[in-house]
Parts: sequence; structure tokens; C-alpha cells
Amino acid sequence: MSTVAMGAIPPANPVPLKDDAAIIGLVGLAHGTSHFSHLLLAPLFPVFIRDFGLSYGDVGLLMSIFFVISGIGQAMAGFVVDRIGARPVLFAAISCFLLASLAASMATGYSGLVLVAALAGLGNAPFHPADFTILNQRVSAARLGYAFSAHGLTGNLGWALAPAFLVGITAMADWRTAYQAAAVFYVGVLAVLFWQRDRLRTQVVVRHADAPAGSDLAFLKLPVVWWCFAFFFLSTMTLAVVQSFAPSILKAVHGVSVEAATLTISAYMLCGAVGMFVGGFVATWGQHRHWSSDRVVAFSMTGGALLLLVCATGWLGATGTMVGLAITGFAVGVGGPSRDMMIKKATPKGATGRVYGTVYSGLDTGFAVSPLIFGVLMDHGWYAATLAGAALVLLVSVYAAVGVGQRTQAH
Repeated sequence: MSTVAMGAIPPANPVPLKDDAAIIGLVGLAHGTSHFSHLLLAPLFPVFIRDFGLSYGDVGLLMSIFFVISGIGQAMAGFVVDRIGARPVLFAAISCFLLASLAASMATGYSGLVLVAALAGLGNAPFHPADFTILNQRVSAARLGYAFSAHGLTGNLGWALAPAFLVGITAMADWRTAYQAAAVFYVGVLAVLFWQRDRLRTQVVVRHADAPAGSDLAFLKLPVVWWCFAFFFLSTMTLAVVQSFAPSILKAVHGVSVEAATLTISAYMLCGAVGMFVGGFVATWGQHRHWSSDRVVAFSMTGGALLLLVCATGWLGATGTMVGLAITGFAVGVGGPSRDMMIKKATPKGATGRVYGTVYSGLDTGFAVSPLIFGVLMDHGWYAATLAGAALVLLVSVYAAVGVGQRTQAH
């Protein structure tokens, strides 16, 4: 494919720290907003069950709708990002979140909530191809490890903020007010990003008339892309188990209160954020010492899997299991920045949006599929097997990460 660069020219090195930091901060704000929107509905499921007479199956289907639309849309969004640039796509995505929150504030039944899930899933779809296109083009190479660290950290903080924000405002007022406040939040994010829009401008890839037919899809023939997809799919299945079932497992096995069990998930996310912060330094340290990114990922994911296996045994008791799950979040988080460096190295030049869109659709697929598989174990009361299964899947993802590294070196 013959390409030419249009729009912004990446800043020359050395880049002032304040310029890189500003771009990292803006992309982090956008990414945190995306993860906030993952939980736009879930924290208030008990309210919807009560007010609209819904079942758990009904509200669970809302999350499936969200991730199916997000997963399909993410793979497609990468092509759009490469063709028109990341900035307009990012603005459109946050606008979808704004519409979703307004729709939620006016919902009168299940069909209204389905619309919210669809709009939020559509808005979530472009974030990874858009975010990573901006970071890879606009942040200096020497600081990319820190950039990927901040990106993952802000995502975890978005997950942690959403329940407190929505449930807190609902407790003080009502759930419709909570969604109106969320709409105001999205307007504020859009305003900040528009104000700093010049920092978000990216190069675009223009396809010439003489380019071979199907050249835009040539990257799909690279085995390393599908190894990356497999890694995201498998590692996300484990995260989905922790998010979806850990509170129920803690309550059933150890008699932990709902409040304490829910707090454990928040602790997992916050420890994951700390892990990603540390992981930024680890990724940069590894770069300087010529450590392959997949090696860091393999160590961190293996550590997380072993911790999950220990938690599955029940040997640690209630408090020990809650602490163990939180530390698991830290272990997995450390590998986050190196994971993103690993994907960058596997990406052909000029195909950033398409590759990240395809690879990160594995994340949405993992979130959509995992509850269906592990939910069967939960329905049978096989709680230890659920955690142990999540640990084994995470170990398999290590094999996929090593496969990415081997094929990147060969490529």
C-alpha cells in the first residue's frame, strides 16, 4: 500500500517533557472516560431490577449488547482512525457517551436501557485504536513506556470512579439525576479535549488509486496479529471473572459481606492502577536493557495466575483471599505497559489504527464470552473451579504473549 502522511508532523526529538505530558494527560482523560462508560449501567442494575421489574438475565444481556457492539465496532474503527485521523473519531465516541447518559436519564423501561447499552458500546469501540494512534505518533519514543503506563492507570481509575459516582449521586438524589450528572461530566471532557485539540492531531493514511486491491487488509495475514488477539482475549477472560464473579465467590465461600466483597473489586482495580504505574518504569527499564516486552508480560501474568490459584484453594481465608485478589491486580497491572509496547512492536508501519482495533477487539470478545463460560461453573456452585479456571486461562495467555514475541522477532 502506498501511503502519504497528511496533517500533523510528529514532534522532533528531543521533545520537551511538558509537551509529552500534556498529550499523555489528554489521552489518559479520554481513556478513563471510556472505562467509566463500561460501567455506565452495571452499578445501578439493582435499581433497574427494582424499578422496571427486570431479571438478572435481562440486565446481563445489556452488558453482552455493549461488548458485542464495542468488539465489532473496534475492529472497524481502526480503519476509520487510519483514514480520517484519531481526533474526530475520539470526539464522536465521547459524544456517543453523552447521548447514552441522556438516554439513560430518560429511560422508562428495558428498551430504553438497550438503547443506552448500544450507544455506550458504539462510543467505546474506537478508543484503543484512537488512543494508541495518538500516543504512538505524538509522544517521544523514550517516554512511550510511561505513556502506556498512564493510559492503563487512567482506565483502571475510570472503572473505580463509575460505581462511586453513579451510586453516590443516586443515594443523594435519584438515578436519573446521576445520569444527568454523567452527561455534564462528558460535556466537560469534550470541552477540555476540544480546547487542546491541536495536541490530538494525527497523521492519516491515504490509499492511492494504484494501490493493490485488498492492501488495507494485508495486516490480517500476519500471524503475529492473531497471536496478539489471542493474548487479549485470554487475559481479559480472567479479568471478566474477577469483575463479574469474585464478590459472589467471596460471599459464598468465605461469608464475606456484599460491601466488603465489592470493596475487594475496587481494591483489585486500584492495585492494578498502581501496578500499571510501576509497570511504566519496568517497561522503560526493560527497553534500556534490551529486555523483550513479552518477557515482562509473561512474568507478571504468571505471577497473577499463581496468586489466583492460591486464592482458589481457600487456604488464605476470607481476609487473605481478599488481599490476594488485590495483589493479583497489581501483578497483572505491572505487565500492562509492556503489553502495549509488545503490540506496538508487532504493528506494521501505517497500520496502527487497524492493528490496535483488531487486537483490542479481543478484549471485548473476552468480556462478552467469559461470563457465559464461567457462569455455568458458578450456577453449579463450583466456586473454586471458577477461580482456578480463570488462573489457568491467564497462564495460557502467557503462552500467547511469548508467541507474539517470537513472531515479532521473526518478522
